[in-house]
Amino acid sequence: MFWLLLIPAVCIALCVAFSLFAVWPGAPRKALRRPFYGRSYAHRGLFTPRQDPPENSLPAFAAAARQGYGIELDVQFTQDRQLVVFHDDTLDRMTPARGGVRSTPWPVVSALPLAGSGEHAPLFADVLRTVAAADPATPLIVEIKSHWRHSGAYLTALCRAVLAALAAYPGPYCIESFDPRVVRRIRKLAPGVVRGQLADSYRNHRRIGTPRVAAFLLSHCFGNLIARPDFIAWCPDKRNWAVRLCAALGAMTVMWTAVPEYDIPRLERENDALIFQWYEAEPKYK
Repeated sequence: MFWLLLIPAVCIALCVAFSLFAVWPGAPRKALRRPFYGRSYAHRGLFTPRQDPPENSLPAFAAAARQGYGIELDVQFTQDRQLVVFHDDTLDRMTPARGGVRSTPWPVVSALPLAGSGEHAPLFADVLRTVAAADPATPLIVEIKSHWRHSGAYLTALCRAVLAALAAYPGPYCIESFDPRVVRRIRKLAPGVVRGQLADSYRNHRRIGTPRVAAFLLSHCFGNLIARPDFIAWCPDKRNWAVRLCAALGAMTVMWTAVPEYDIPRLERENDALIFQWYEAEPKYK
């Protein structure tokens, strides 16, 4: 009878132990993380609420680099596997066209105006050249966009293409993704590159239709089991126990995305790096 009473306690202890092991981040690599620490990163470059210049455009990136900011940007494949810097899964919001970016060939994407301007979605290589010309020491946070439907071979090709393009960039760069499979591939393909796990709150995951179990696992960084990231990039919502644990275990913390109505001094105190938009941030605040 005594052993039967212990079974629930043992099961709970095993669940807790597995959860801690799964959520555990990578070992702190302070020297590698130093170029990214205490910096403000212009979210998709420096752009205005009126999209003047447009987000993720060459003028927005050049302006951010000239003003001494780091830069956060988004990279994905077009249908013909050209690396384009574009945030959304679809063309609908930022261009007059409709349809998925990944299902549209580059010649079509490149001809579409961004937000009614004279600018067009740039290739990743062109962004890197533009930023390097403005300030070759600009630190970059590169988000690799993915989808759960993508195969392992597709994700590997995407990660290899991003790393190949970055090899010619003279400044520091790190790579992040919401997809732990992508972060794991960066861990394997480029162990010397700082990698980050993007995480959104359970509430936000449920709002966009993520199933309950997946929403819990993703929001609580269970993908760290395969990714072992150097940093956690967390949303504006209150940190859950898993994100707090990662920070306590030495993971760098990055906040996305700070806007003028937030308590910026508090966010700067609480985070090792800040991704911002629509206000004049301090390029280095720590």
